[in-house]
Amino acid sequence: MENRPDQRSLWLSRSLRSLCKLGPFRSLCKLGPFRSFRSLCMRGSGLRAGALMVAVAMVAAVLAACSAAPATNVSPATSGSAGEVDLPGPDHPAWLLARSVLAQLVLDPAAVSELNGRLVYELLPPGVPPLPRVVAEPVVDFASAAALESAVNAGQLPSGTFGVLYDPEAWVFTPLAEQQNPVQAAEAAAAVAHAHGLRLIVTPAIDLAAVLDPSGTGPEWRQFLDTDLVGRLAKVADVVELQAQSLEQDTRVYTAFVQAAAAQANAARPGIDLLGGLSTNPSGMVIDAAELMADIPATRPVVDGYWLNVPAPGPQCPACHAAQPAVAAQVLALTPLTSAGFAAGVTVSRLLCAPGCG
Repeated sequence: MENRPDQRSLWLSRSLRSLCKLGPFRSLCKLGPFRSFRSLCMRGSGLRAGALMVAVAMVAAVLAACSAAPATNVSPATSGSAGEVDLPGPDHPAWLLARSVLAQLVLDPAAVSELNGRLVYELLPPGVPPLPRVVAEPVVDFASAAALESAVNAGQLPSGTFGVLYDPEAWVFTPLAEQQNPVQAAEAAAAVAHAHGLRLIVTPAIDLAAVLDPSGTGPEWRQFLDTDLVGRLAKVADVVELQAQSLEQDTRVYTAFVQAAAAQANAARPGIDLLGGLSTNPSGMVIDAAELMADIPATRPVVDGYWLNVPAPGPQCPACHAAQPAVAAQVLALTPLTSAGFAAGVTVSRLLCAPGCG
C-alpha cells in the first residue's frame, strides 16, 4: 500500500514553501536540500524521518537568515504593490478558482480584499502557467486520469504545482472505461501524483450515476449517492469535491445532497478535505449571488470550502450562458471567514505578492 504523508509532514511542507516565497529566503530555498524537502515530505512515512531532519536544518537556516537580513517591508495591497504571504492559520475556508476567473478578480480591489486570508487553489488548464504575482496553490485540471498520469510522468506541469485535479464525468472528455470505473482510474492517478509529491483532488460528477447504474430510478443525485462513489473516492483522493452545482437553485435539495455525500466521505475516511460545488451559471441555468449565498451557510459546517465555477459557453458546457464573474465577486464579498479550513495548504494574508515574486 502506498505511504501517505501525515498532517505534520503536510504542514511542514506547505509552511516552508510559504517561507520560500519571502524575499530574504528565496536564494536559500534554491539550495538542493530545501528544494528536495517537499517531495521527501509528501512521499510517505518511509521518508518522513529524513524530511524532518531537512526541516530542522531549514528552520535553523531561516533563523540565521532572519538575524542577518534586514526586515522585510510588507505593504497593504494596492494597484501598485501588495503584501507577501503569511504562514498557515486556522479558520480559513478554501476556494478553488479557475485561472481565468482569478485573472479577472485580481483586477477588482474589493475581490482581492475578500480573498486575502483565504486558501486559494488556482485551477490551470494543462500547459498553462499560473498567473504572475498571484499567491495561490496551482492545481492542473484533467478530465482523464490517463492524460493526468502522462502529463505528470512527462514533467509537463508548471514549476511549483501543488496538485492535480481529476474530473470524471459522463462526457466525451473522460474515457468510457474511466467513467465505468472511476475509482480504479483515481487510484492510478493518485499513485502517480503522490509519487511526484502532488496532491490529488477528485471531482466526480453526479451524471456518472447513469453510467455506474443504468437501471437506477429516482432523482439523479439520489442515484449517485446510492453508488457510494464519494465514499470510495475518499479512500483514494486527498480532496473530494462534491459537484452539487446543478442543485444549487433549491437550497433544501443542495443541502441534502452535500450533507449526505459528506457523510459518506467521512465514514470512509474521517477528516477528508471536502469542497462543495457552486457555479455562477451552471448548464442552462441563470443564477444570482443570493441563491449561492443561501447554499453556503447551509453546507459550510460539512465542507472545507467551495469550487466556485464561472463557466462560459464552450465544448465542456455547450448550454452555459455567458460567464458571470461579477456574481462570483459578490459571493466572495458576502462569505464570512468562519469554520475550519484545510490542513493541506497555505492560507495567505495577501492574494497578490510584491512585483518580482513570480
